[in-house]
Amino acid sequence: MEKRKGGVTAAKGFSAASAAAGIKYAHRRDMALIYSKRPCAAAGTFTTNVVQAAPVKWDKRIVEEAAAVHAVVVNAGIANACTGEEGLSYCRQTAECAARLLDIPADSVCVASTGVIGQQLPMERIADGIAKMAPCLSDSQEAGNEAARAIMTTDTHEKEAVAVFEAGGVTVTIGGMCKGSGMIHPNMCTMLGFLTTDAAISKELLCEALREDIRDTYNMVSVDGDTSTNDTVLLLANGAAENPMITEKNEDYENFKRALHEVNTALAKQMAGDGEGATALFEVKVVGAKTKEEARMLGKAVITSNLTKAAIYGHDANWGRILCAMGYSGVQFDPERVDLFFESAAGRLQIIENGVALDYSEEEATRILSEPEVTAVADVKQGDFEATAWGCDLTYDYVKINADYRS
Repeated sequence: MEKRKGGVTAAKGFSAASAAAGIKYAHRRDMALIYSKRPCAAAGTFTTNVVQAAPVKWDKRIVEEAAAVHAVVVNAGIANACTGEEGLSYCRQTAECAARLLDIPADSVCVASTGVIGQQLPMERIADGIAKMAPCLSDSQEAGNEAARAIMTTDTHEKEAVAVFEAGGVTVTIGGMCKGSGMIHPNMCTMLGFLTTDAAISKELLCEALREDIRDTYNMVSVDGDTSTNDTVLLLANGAAENPMITEKNEDYENFKRALHEVNTALAKQMAGDGEGATALFEVKVVGAKTKEEARMLGKAVITSNLTKAAIYGHDANWGRILCAMGYSGVQFDPERVDLFFESAAGRLQIIENGVALDYSEEEATRILSEPEVTAVADVKQGDFEATAWGCDLTYDYVKINADYRS
């Protein structure tokens, strides 16, 4: 498997475009379009929040019922959440507008929105944006990158990833882009993720691969403990690589899953590191757990601890906060067997052994914790399972950003 630069246009047969529609932001692109002339098998995962935005409801139906998907229309600035039947009708109008311009069925168009909750979409601007994008579709890396930038809200940079692998002697590509910076919490986050692949793979296996991988990638990310109304990850497969169709759980399927995991992990880490106001990506690895699920629970508890996140911002090796968070995770373990390490590009340092602090150097710990990517490794010495979670530090800027988000 090989990693490459690029995003949603890296796989054969996919093109993208973006436009400045003036939905909320001035002087920047705020709409994106992804398109495949070939029909795509589609898989999707969505928010677990009971309050679900209109695009989530629309896309769930399309993924479950439509014969194929050809396009995705995305807007930033307004979430189209808590907008009732009018909001849902705007999803239909968006799809119909794209369908007319691209000469495809309306039920082959997914839609996605991100931004302020409770406001209705300005449909004239949405329609104008689609009209601008349709003639400008391109399979260039630049077009994919501009699309990734167009879907940002409080993100500080675009987020893309690509992985290439072999299936049946044929080169297959998976590319993706996502946005996400705040209202990020396990069980999906205020993220929009769009994955494209030229693999020929059955819809059943496509859905299973995405559903399984979400648990160890996007669902292991938390910025602020808030689960959004709009979370959506869509995976489209158009078969343009013309590899032998993957219909069984064979070597090609395993290779597909590994590549998908690489892309999803890269995107998940980019979101965590770009948390609102963040200065550091905070990674937590739990090893030696009795089960995979217990490892996940322990890791999530640490990355969602505001006290721990604040300590990471202060470059403070306050290990008691980590052990405390593990203790209320719901997992039963012996705290007097836990080993804890901090590591980064500046080095690795053991902080506690068997639940007791070692005579470590605070200066060295601070140096390690001052890097832009910091990892805590907790060994609970109860089994052979492990999991990794990703978060970020908690800074003053997080409050500033969210205090005036609607203005």
